[in-house]
Amino acid sequence: MPNPNRGSVGFQSNEFEPEYDRPSKSELKRQSNDLQKLGEQLVDAPRDRVKRVPMPEDVRDAILQCQTISNHEGRRRALQFVGKKMRTLDEEEVAVIQRTIDSWKGASKAETAALHALERRREKLLADDKALTQLLEEHPHLDVQQLRTLIRNARKEVAESKPPKAYREIFQILKDLGKKDKKAAGDDEAEEAVDGDDDE
Repeated sequence: MPNPNRGSVGFQSNEFEPEYDRPSKSELKRQSNDLQKLGEQLVDAPRDRVKRVPMPEDVRDAILQCQTISNHEGRRRALQFVGKKMRTLDEEEVAVIQRTIDSWKGASKAETAALHALERRREKLLADDKALTQLLEEHPHLDVQQLRTLIRNARKEVAESKPPKAYREIFQILKDLGKKDKKAAGDDEAEEAVDGDDDE
């Protein structure tokens, strides 16, 4: 006959189990995968950028070493090692690396937007002669004759489906102008800062 008192001793069987406030296995796995991906992003980044990221030297060395390996299996093992090194970082170190990578993406977006703006300006130059007049007003030092010839040739290239030689040259001229404008703006800001210091 079964004992009616069995199991009803006044406490539940799980009452004395220690409480775990550690992350679950699936949470740890997710964190590990995130760190692995972060490491891979660094491996795929240009070396000069990686060298400027604030991180422990052994982690940076592992990443730079991995970048030099072209053999598929060797690279796979090196990436795993990078992941292992990434898991030694504390939360703050990981956050700094993540912010740095995010800032690269912002810079890339700005670069892409600038290139699109240059492409739009080139299309305007080809479509409308007034656009050339406006460009020359902004940059009077430009060679008018050279630009007119390039625009005429680029229109011909488009119409006759020829290789876009003049088309590319126009883009390069606009790109160089953009760089000069940016440099001039930077110099002006520096001068203003110096003038401001003089006022004090």
